[in-house]
Amino acid sequence: MVIALTQEQSFSHMKTKHTYFIGLLSCIIMFSSMSTRGMVQASDRDDIPKLNNPMTTQYLKKNLSKSQPRLVLNRSAEQILRQKLKTDPVTQNMYKAIQLNSEKILEEPLLERIQIGRRLLSVSREMLYRMNMLGMIYRIDKDPKILERINDELVAVCHFRDWNPSHFLDVAEMAMAVAIGLDWTAGDLPKSTIGLAEKALIEKGIQPSWPEDGKNPGWAYGNNNWNQVCNGGMIAASIAIAEKDPELAAKTIHRALDGLPRSLASYMPDGVYPEGSTYWGYGTSFSVVTIAMLESAFGNDFGYGNYPGFKESALFRVLCNAPSGWYYNFADCGDKRGVNGDAILAWFATKTGNKAFFEEERFLMPVEQMRRLDRLGGAALVWISQYRERSEMKIPTAWKGDGPNPIVIFTGGENDPHQYYFGGKGGRGTVNHGNMDGGSFIFELNGIRWVIDPGNQDYHELEKTGFNLWGSCQDCERWTLLTKNNYGHSTLTVDDQLHVVDGLATIKEFKGGSNPEATIDITPAFKNRLAKAERTFAKDTHTSLVIEDDIELLDSTKLITWQLITQADIEYTNYGVNLVQEGKRLKVENLSHPQLLFSIVSLHPAPLKLDRQMKGLKRLELRIPAWMIQNKKDRIKIRLSGE
Repeated sequence: MVIALTQEQSFSHMKTKHTYFIGLLSCIIMFSSMSTRGMVQASDRDDIPKLNNPMTTQYLKKNLSKSQPRLVLNRSAEQILRQKLKTDPVTQNMYKAIQLNSEKILEEPLLERIQIGRRLLSVSREMLYRMNMLGMIYRIDKDPKILERINDELVAVCHFRDWNPSHFLDVAEMAMAVAIGLDWTAGDLPKSTIGLAEKALIEKGIQPSWPEDGKNPGWAYGNNNWNQVCNGGMIAASIAIAEKDPELAAKTIHRALDGLPRSLASYMPDGVYPEGSTYWGYGTSFSVVTIAMLESAFGNDFGYGNYPGFKESALFRVLCNAPSGWYYNFADCGDKRGVNGDAILAWFATKTGNKAFFEEERFLMPVEQMRRLDRLGGAALVWISQYRERSEMKIPTAWKGDGPNPIVIFTGGENDPHQYYFGGKGGRGTVNHGNMDGGSFIFELNGIRWVIDPGNQDYHELEKTGFNLWGSCQDCERWTLLTKNNYGHSTLTVDDQLHVVDGLATIKEFKGGSNPEATIDITPAFKNRLAKAERTFAKDTHTSLVIEDDIELLDSTKLITWQLITQADIEYTNYGVNLVQEGKRLKVENLSHPQLLFSIVSLHPAPLKLDRQMKGLKRLELRIPAWMIQNKKDRIKIRLSGE
């Protein structure tokens, strides 16, 4: 007998009352608070390590480099770059890519102040990209045509009425862009443009970061990527206007050095970035460029680059790249990486000398095959040119990373013919960009992602309806989305209810080696519904994964649902089911409850109009009524195995 549930039956437990059109104003207020919402995680502690912070007006005047450029580039860095452009194939090829990107920029119109919803961010990011590309070309070639275009770009954005301070990421990225444009031209711009840009950096950039009520903005001491990006932008702007207003520059840099540890603590202890791999790329990119700016301008990064867990995060980044080309895309992470070399990871290669972090093959691909470069690609060329191999760390095939959103990863290694890849996690919904996905996992074999995470959705498309995307309370609208709640993840669900939003699932045990195992305690996600829930993942062969759930019921427990999310076709067998995809099969064996059949819930179309629509998406379920469980204890054992 095939048991197939309808969407309505399966999701009757979900809250379906939505206020789609509650107004853009409430959405703006809610999203603005996202950077400061009360999330309890490592960075909320008072005992986190601090950065060295000697920054005063006197210190700035004494220690700031007196010559330009001094943002990432300085005389020493430029000398190395110019030498490598003569001798190093990687530096040469990446510079050719920057030249190609610059040529395309020259064909584009100047930027205008066009807002999308509540954001000017796309304009700010485009400006940062243009200054990185054009600025680097001018720095090396001193082409008057490029200088003229930089001048025109700066004049255009500095005449904007503002840089959209209500969404301060926009200001931060624009301020960094203008600062780089000023710095890398090193006084060659018309004096009128230099004055205009300095005035804009002060009035449209730094001053709005100091609220009139005298309080610090939420992002300045926040625990997420806004802290890294906004403080980085303000440091860049402050260095650029330091001679014009040293007092303002010094107090702004001082605040940044004081506040940055609140976000950096999220990397502790093992480098897991709680917001996922693509947000690692965002937050960490602004961290490394800020470190490079502090080093080039002051000869000192004040302990930023050696913050506990920060350099370790490079390993996290590498391990989140699965053989299929997908990321391990937990949290609000994107699905797949691009074809270009990882320029941010290259900073870690330069600092450690570790070849595993330097994607030489991708950096050497023909420039015509590269996608558009990263908006910090000009700065990245500087540290790429400084790379010197000093070690080659072997990437572990079994790894555990603790922190606010802990994960565990098993792989088959670099030359694995089966392309084995597993990622499992703990965490809780209230982590920044988090989901109700404690105990969830993804699984790949033979380059195929069999068990998926549904990933992220476009923020603007949700926000423009008035949807409350950023609330993190137990009953907030965020958790009605399939990408955010436990119904859309490969985990357990109890009594058809949401996970407890602040119930932190932790990695209880971990064993490495050729047959690694990890146990995640997800009991806190089922407060008042289960007495115990511990999930163990074990790689028992080169092509299989065993999932065991040890559970203890309460008197009130009614139903345990084991879930697997997939886009594969499903066929029933006498041992469970087969997942079928791209002409290959993955066995899903029901070892513990052979008397029960899996049921299949179609999730395409998804239950809600605002859900992400994914072709072929479905949830494989094993539903175990409490009355079948003797002595209130049970062990669910499922084995996934491939060819």
